[in-house]
Amino acid sequence: QVQLVESGGGLVQAGGSLRLSCAASGRTYNMNGMGWIRQAPGKERAVVAGIMWNTGRTYYADSVKGRFTITKDNAKNTVYLEMNSLKPEDTAVYYCAADTQKVYAPYTYDQWGQGTQVTVSS
Repeated sequence: QVQLVESGGGLVQAGGSLRLSCAASGRTYNMNGMGWIRQAPGKERAVVAGIMWNTGRTYYADSVKGRFTITKDNAKNTVYLEMNSLKPEDTAVYYCAADTQKVYAPYTYDQWGQGTQVTVSS
């Protein structure tokens, strides 16, 4: 079992930036892929970015390419999501999730954090 704790959400104006953090604890030796998944009201969960823990290979949804960057710190067992040029349509609850071989598929993750709200005002 892996425990995931997100932080860094909040309210920001359009064009602004936020950085989300996800600290993992527990059985962190077998996290496989990790990702950031968001869910807006009335919409399905969607992966915005994912990263394979061992290789560092990344995935980005088309809607965030060039604006969001996912990174990891192996020593701290922490994954980050740097979000720049934020738009109102980025408003959602952002979840950190782990343990998947398919970082692009939101419902393949086995471990989930509690989520953090990101609100982008126009």
